[in-house]
Amino acid sequence: MATAVFHQALGTAQSHQHLQNSGSHLEFGNASLKLISKGFKVDIGLSRRGSYSSWKKKFGVIQASASQTSVVQPVSYPPNNSSDELRKKSCEAALILIRHGESLWNEKNLFTGCVDVPLTKKGVEEAIEAGKRISNIPVDMIYTSALIRAQMTAMLAMTQHRRKKVPIILHNENEQAREWSQIFSEDTKKQSIPVVTASQLNERMYGELQGLNKQETADRFGKEKVHEWRRSYDIPPPNGESLEMCAERAVAYFKDHIEPQLHSGKNVMIAAHGNSLRSIIMYLDKLTSQEVINLELSTGIPMLYILKGGKFIRRGSPAGPTEAGVYAYTRSLALYRQKLDDMLR
Repeated sequence: MATAVFHQALGTAQSHQHLQNSGSHLEFGNASLKLISKGFKVDIGLSRRGSYSSWKKKFGVIQASASQTSVVQPVSYPPNNSSDELRKKSCEAALILIRHGESLWNEKNLFTGCVDVPLTKKGVEEAIEAGKRISNIPVDMIYTSALIRAQMTAMLAMTQHRRKKVPIILHNENEQAREWSQIFSEDTKKQSIPVVTASQLNERMYGELQGLNKQETADRFGKEKVHEWRRSYDIPPPNGESLEMCAERAVAYFKDHIEPQLHSGKNVMIAAHGNSLRSIIMYLDKLTSQEVINLELSTGIPMLYILKGGKFIRRGSPAGPTEAGVYAYTRSLALYRQKLDDMLR
């Protein structure tokens, strides 16, 4: 069964070379994969003359465990690998960032943080509108936080996508969850989009402010102190996280698990929260700590980045009424849209 889970979960360790199966040990080319049934750990290493090399290759390794929904660990590649560098330079991938729509506690003006509350009717409408704006952008993988408002936003947005692929949350909580959620039709798999949930993408934890009314909190502690907690980079609220602390986990997860997918050519959507997304944008746009605290993200408004030549380029944050007027299309995206037009006529 470990092999079945491996084939379901493995998204980036794909090879055009012949794959040989020898029980729990898989080999392709000079790469070695070990499957361990208990815990379903997939270990990929590069071998040279029969022994593991200290080199690491830059593609994702899936490691499923009970404590992690899905882990895609990058392995760096050996130096002077010209073919790998050529692939990175020629590869183009889309990255879509969406802050979740309005939640029930947003509506009530309460500090939400990591409390798991759903969207309002307005939030549902914002998520659907976001989906319309990205309906012609390819999506191969979706990452969300572990919180329902981000997951609702991702799912509702994808109902509007012209490709009509079905987003399916990967469940790796335990062996039974993995076994029971398997898909046994290859055609169905091709029409699905894996959704990975990760607590590292959660909103920053607001500590003792969670559940408090924002205005009442300002009256109690003073506007200046509350503003400092909300808008400073490195000062956390009582027993909570600062933006700096949130950035440490969110950016680390992006680098380790999402960026390798983009480098492999996968188009990725992330549905998350104001502070976790600000942290990622800080990394993508190389913002200073002062610049990031002044960055505001609207709910339900997607941002588009293109990874090309190893660099992230922002291509649009659609605030206008139509997609065509706000996205600067690349040739690759234009060809994808033309393909959709031809396919759906």
